[in-house]
Amino acid sequence: MSLYNKEEIMDFLPHRKPFLFLDSVDEITFPEALGNYDKTRIETKAFVGTQVKGSFFVNPELEILKGHFPGRPILPGVVQVEIMAQMCPFIFHYAYKELMSGFKIDVALLGIESAKFKKPIYPEMNLKMASKLLKVRGVFQSYECTIYSDELVMSTAQVFASIEFIKKG
Repeated sequence: MSLYNKEEIMDFLPHRKPFLFLDSVDEITFPEALGNYDKTRIETKAFVGTQVKGSFFVNPELEILKGHFPGRPILPGVVQVEIMAQMCPFIFHYAYKELMSGFKIDVALLGIESAKFKKPIYPEMNLKMASKLLKVRGVFQSYECTIYSDELVMSTAQVFASIEFIKKG
């Protein structure tokens, strides 16, 4: 069972086909030190150490696979990085579900560091992803991200993003 299915993901993320690369968000684990956080006040720094996990099936019909590479399709590294980045903001959406109706979340990918593509990702693979919040400074965050297939590490990267909560109204 997942915390977010495809429709719920699309309710939150602005991404759509052909650039939505999450099928589900399956688990969010908060650090024990977090305790009972104040759900009425958004404080992102308190969530350092939180991990979010999700899934994505590499559908052979993905448009990007038709050109990368004909006859031997491989999921491009840039798409793998995008998959990792799409996972990150769910930490805050989930933690502050009660407040989200009053806020719009503006998410931007700012940078990637130490990206490593250890094994090729092919069509028909079931991917599992994990993103861990490492650091928060204002609206800026860094995450340690990994993509797995059958428990094997396929790729890793450190993702830098900004997440702003904008009050609706």
